[in-house]
Amino acid sequence: MSSNPVAETVAALLPRARQELAELVAFKSVADFDQYSRSESEGAANWIADALRAEGFRDVALLDTPDGTQSVYGCLPGPEGAKTVLLYAHYDVQPPLDEAAWVTPPFELTERDGRWYGRGAADCKGGVIMHLLALRALKANGGIPVTVKVIVEGSEEQGTGGLERYAEQHPDLLAADTIVIGDTGNFRVGLPTVTSTLRGMTMVRVQVDTLEGNLHSGQFGGAAPDALAALIRTLDSLRAEDGSTTVDGLAADSAWDGLAYDEQQFRADAKVLDGVELIGSGTVADRLWARPAVTVLGIDCPPVVGATPSVHASARALVSLRVPPGVDAAEATKLLQAHLQAHTPWGARVRTEQIGQGQAFRADTTSPAYRAMAEAMAAAYPGEELQYAGQGGSIPLCNTLAALYPQAEILLIGLSEPEAQIHAVNESVSPEELERLSVAEALFLRAYAG
Repeated sequence: MSSNPVAETVAALLPRARQELAELVAFKSVADFDQYSRSESEGAANWIADALRAEGFRDVALLDTPDGTQSVYGCLPGPEGAKTVLLYAHYDVQPPLDEAAWVTPPFELTERDGRWYGRGAADCKGGVIMHLLALRALKANGGIPVTVKVIVEGSEEQGTGGLERYAEQHPDLLAADTIVIGDTGNFRVGLPTVTSTLRGMTMVRVQVDTLEGNLHSGQFGGAAPDALAALIRTLDSLRAEDGSTTVDGLAADSAWDGLAYDEQQFRADAKVLDGVELIGSGTVADRLWARPAVTVLGIDCPPVVGATPSVHASARALVSLRVPPGVDAAEATKLLQAHLQAHTPWGARVRTEQIGQGQAFRADTTSPAYRAMAEAMAAAYPGEELQYAGQGGSIPLCNTLAALYPQAEILLIGLSEPEAQIHAVNESVSPEELERLSVAEALFLRAYAG
């Protein structure tokens, strides 16, 4: 990184940042209070509130959102007439999954092979620390030239929409000229990237019923309609032979015109087993960022251990459908439900229920904020130019904020590059990325202020 006062300050603050991230990671802040204590999430929220107060933020508050969780808010006023920038992150995390598969304890930040390991290190407690580093670097080098609002969500991973509903009920609270969402990541380590599109999503539960009750497969199998077999046929209809998503009436041929994603690099990033083919058609970027993608998230059926020789009367599954920008998620939900109804075989009874939905997002990359971010990223990553990539995941809050504040510019950056393995075991963050992105955010705030 080229030498400049902001970069030097961030580098000097990095040991403190590591200690603070360790403190945050230690909270088991999974917003599923049937599995994890509410006190863990409350502890993380209070830690962040205290950190904001220590930086001089005013009106620091724990916001009780409609889904029963808390988001943390604070405002740091800038000079008279200054622009307002909202910085977003979330402190809730995914469950650690199989803790025995972690090389080191998931809620204990551990350094290994030049990376810091721990649940939430990248997604998105590291984003909280990134915002703090950027603000501290500016305070030490002439001050913060904009009004800064910070909002740190407590239930993003659960998708329960608490902060979205709260923002709609308090529309002035998060109003800003520009919003920086610190919850995505670079395309790869060392390549500065802004996420310019997000796929939307819908989740549908489907249930198939064929009999009044399970039957002995020896006595009735061969003629009695098996609900599990019917469900499998129904789910299989959602994919073409090459694995492409096929939902009746839903276009699946759009192309991505931004950053390319090399197929071999994708295989390495996704850890695809040798000899296993990728699915779908078109470029990898087309498949990830410009086209719909269906995933069967779970099936209710008897486990192999303890299974009995039965023809099953009922079966159900949870189906996720990611939809690209330009496709209305509500319309996609209707098409998915109609497809499931139409493709259930043997006259089996089928019921579908929508249980979650979020719209896709597309940013205006020609705006002044994007120009300022390109300048900042070039300084923080010498020799590299800012790239624009899509993301297959969804952040429904983006659309809520875009609807509430249509004039605001929204930028998505963050620490979740492929090596971070967010949502998987052994999640980690690159301290170099934390350092460079903190510098970039600080320089962005200065450049955007004008």
